[in-house]
Amino acid sequence: MIDGQAATTTDAIAVESPLTVILDGEVLVTTMRTPGHDLELVAGWLVNESGVRRPDDIVSMGAFATHDDDSIDTVRVSLAAGVRPPRPRAFVTSSACGVCSADVLAAFEGPDGPLMSDGWALPAIAIPDLFDAMRDGQRMFEQTGALHAAALVAPDLTPLWVREDVGRHNAVDKVIGKGLFDNRVPLTDHTLIVSGRISYEIVHKALTAGIAAIVAVSGPTSLAIDLARAHGLVLAGFARGTRVNIYSGDARITTEGPR
Repeated sequence: MIDGQAATTTDAIAVESPLTVILDGEVLVTTMRTPGHDLELVAGWLVNESGVRRPDDIVSMGAFATHDDDSIDTVRVSLAAGVRPPRPRAFVTSSACGVCSADVLAAFEGPDGPLMSDGWALPAIAIPDLFDAMRDGQRMFEQTGALHAAALVAPDLTPLWVREDVGRHNAVDKVIGKGLFDNRVPLTDHTLIVSGRISYEIVHKALTAGIAAIVAVSGPTSLAIDLARAHGLVLAGFARGTRVNIYSGDARITTEGPR
């Protein structure tokens, strides 16, 4: 409808389609995602779900179309000997939630090492520019208005890369997977910028990858706050314009300019 009048037009639509992950011939999970950067998505998922922490923990990884249905894409993975594999999931995971369908939510023991160095701090004054950089990279969102985004920021506050997906957790996995391929994991002193709310799973992924801070355009859940506080992660939400709410790690948010 345009000004109350019926009209026919062409609209850009966000793509949501299944991706199946197979490890050494066994199906691990089928997840809904926006196609693009699929190998990064699976690599980031493996960082959170398995013992993968370095590029050489993955012996091989390749994307294929299945023979019986070309609409379902497949990533086949082989891990190095001794690398802890993920628990298999014999069902479909939606793009809205990658953890609620897990059979067991195992207790999280914490990140492998420190999230930040002694002198690291996130200048509050830099946060609006970081969101501007993420929005500049949201090319598909500009066309469809239907995708989440995640961006990774270097310790010196340089925006590194932006990834988009219909699922918030997928966008984060893509960002972390790129970090793994670039041999940056653990992502000590790095900041994760995300669209939407901050869930427990987003915090879990950040902690597993060694990220120091998460800043989001919306608010966090109670469990996300509890997990962030338990492990010293900086957690900020409702970053809009020059205002931001700090839920965890306020001592690491400085009112000074970037160093």
